[in-house]
Amino acid sequence: MGSYHPPLSIEPVVLLLLTLLMVPVSVTGVGINYGTLGNNLPSPKKVAQLLQSTLIDKVKIYDSNPEILQAFSNTAIDLIVSLENSRVANISSDISAAHSWLSTRILPFLPATSVVAIAVGNEYLTTTVDNNDDHLDANALFKAMQNLHSVLASHGLDRKIKVTTPHSMAVLASSFPPSSATFAMNLVPVMTDIVTFLADTGAPFMINAYPYFAYRDNPTSVNLDYALLGNASGVHDPKGYVYSNMLDAQMDAVRSAIDALGFGNRSLEITVSESGWPSKGDNAATPQNAKIYNTRLIERAQSNKGTPMKPKDRIEIFVFALFNENKKEGDESERNFGIFNGDGSKVYEVDLSCEFCSGTTSFGFSEKNGLSGGGGVRGPSVWCVAKPHADDKVLQSVLDFCCGPGGVDCREVYEGGNCFQPNKLLAHASFAMNAYYQMHGRNYWNCDFKGTGLVTFSDPSYGECRYPQQ
Repeated sequence: MGSYHPPLSIEPVVLLLLTLLMVPVSVTGVGINYGTLGNNLPSPKKVAQLLQSTLIDKVKIYDSNPEILQAFSNTAIDLIVSLENSRVANISSDISAAHSWLSTRILPFLPATSVVAIAVGNEYLTTTVDNNDDHLDANALFKAMQNLHSVLASHGLDRKIKVTTPHSMAVLASSFPPSSATFAMNLVPVMTDIVTFLADTGAPFMINAYPYFAYRDNPTSVNLDYALLGNASGVHDPKGYVYSNMLDAQMDAVRSAIDALGFGNRSLEITVSESGWPSKGDNAATPQNAKIYNTRLIERAQSNKGTPMKPKDRIEIFVFALFNENKKEGDESERNFGIFNGDGSKVYEVDLSCEFCSGTTSFGFSEKNGLSGGGGVRGPSVWCVAKPHADDKVLQSVLDFCCGPGGVDCREVYEGGNCFQPNKLLAHASFAMNAYYQMHGRNYWNCDFKGTGLVTFSDPSYGECRYPQQ
């Protein structure tokens, strides 16, 4: 447990409080895609409750469903909403339409729901019209992004909510070798506009990357372990980069294509907006392969590691997908990318557990069975715990404050105390934060701690470690 030093005067206390207010919180979370093309899926409210008891802290949806936005209010889960492809043309042609969409679909849910981005379209530039060779209007996509950003700026929300668009790997002329990748020639003009916009506004470049499709379509030439994120022998790029998995190679191919547009000296984050592996549909789509891929993908998302080309640039990852969707069009594999079945049971075992995450209420999460019906709310009982992906430096400052000038008796988290194990900063900080929260009247601001605290209605006590309550 981190040490603390009681202040000699009031000045250190003030300085510490100012530090807590000023230090930014960085998270190492895992995102997931929540599609709703099924007639057997749980309600959005139950889904939000499920995810609060897992390591998922970001969710991307494919529309702006008000029921979903409402369900994720006050959950501390960030939400990325989408403007459907069918709406892009209207938003692009009339900024008043962008005002109307934002005012009716997003603003009513702020700030309780943490909307952090708007995804304009999905694979818009490579989507064909009515199954023929005609593509959607590329310029409309860029104009829609501009209009939505302008409206957000007029509301003072452009720093909080970023505007971006997810692409498929088909926007590249080729992806191997990664160091030589470029965008398709016909897309270079609009890609230049979009990348300029993203760099200027601080929004991420989103890419949907699926090693599964590369392996499925070329099983004799693509190594399965390489596609499953596990080929330790590596694939060599002519410029000396060595890739142990295809996903990293795909990300660096995107980076090279961006650099080829002349943006090598600009700061631009890359986000894997979709990646996953189906459990059914063809020889490659098996529960075992899906389990291996998504387990490694989640580990990759939490690792804070970059790619061979940019080892210090962390890439945010959104797993595809939360549920199997039985009404989705396409072949069988398209309906079987989910980690969960529609009834809430797991399709295969993948560890989404998170110590000291917010618990569940009347609808729960079981590591063995998936969604379940345990853990009812105990009347007015409420606790404060640390968010699972809170920055360690901030948590240490919080712990030092609570156990020092905050007046919390922290003996239980010292060695020999009932709450010393697990000997982890997140656990110790959670105990101290809750004690402080209970001492000061359980006001919501007493569980803020610069955004690292989370109010929960599920008792976080375990074993002999009891979390106090009023």
